[in-house]
Amino acid sequence: MTIAAPSPTDIVKQFLKAMEPLDYDTALTCVAANCIYTNPPPIGTVHGPAGIRAVLEPFFAPTLENEFRILRESATGPIVILERLDRHRLADKWVELPVTGVFEVHDGLISYWRDYFDAATIMSQWPTG
Repeated sequence: MTIAAPSPTDIVKQFLKAMEPLDYDTALTCVAANCIYTNPPPIGTVHGPAGIRAVLEPFFAPTLENEFRILRESATGPIVILERLDRHRLADKWVELPVTGVFEVHDGLISYWRDYFDAATIMSQWPTG
């Protein structure tokens, strides 16, 4: 009996699930060494697991946990599009951000990830100090 390899959607969901408790080590095993990760300005584009961690770890420093609620999903071949409500638990409240993420998965790893969101929406709710 052959066990089917995880689908591109499964890989992306596995990555997001590991990011909920901020388990970077597990999450980044889902990411290719040459992955391109792009966010709206002023964040921009980084490359590879180290670049992704360098963006996410400081940003999520005040976060106790994340919840990535998938509202809609679509996949064609290696391309996965997820409309999400990203929820971040801070010490005193939950902060929510509508996000649409576009991912490409090749050879079982995320090789491209671009999130679309309004940076002002999250920054107006995020701790400044």
